Amino acid sequence: MKKKRRIAIGLLAVMLCICGCSVETTDGSKEQELEFTIVEEHEIPEELMTQIEAQKEMDFKLTYESDDILYIVRGYGEQETGGYSVAVTDLYESSNAVCVRTELIGPGENETVAKSPSFPYIVVCLPTQGKTVCFL
Repeated sequence: MKKKRRIAIGLLAVMLCICGCSVETTDGSKEQELEFTIVEEHEIPEELMTQIEAQKEMDFKLTYESDDILYIVRGYGEQETGGYSVAVTDLYESSNAVCVRTELIGPGENETVAKSPSFPYIVVCLPTQGKTVCFL
């Protein structure tokens, strides 16, 4: 049963990559900072949450559009303990792309953390820009 589930998840990941990936060059020059909102887990659309759950054990990057809202998701896969978070360090518009840079932040030196694995990710949303998303 576990083997079938892993195969199904693998196929889903491949289909998402094939459907959502394209090669496009961006000059990366910052034209304008973009305002965004960090989406709380209970506000994530169900279909997007299903995609996140399917990929959360791996390092992943996703985009999702719904009702003129662009969701950008960056996950860092399984971490050995709790105490990790993800920060958006840059999100801007270039001439032909929305560019986003995130950073995985580990637990503080003296921070007490859960000993169980964690799966840190961040979901941000902004109005649809009609441009490719570039993860930096």
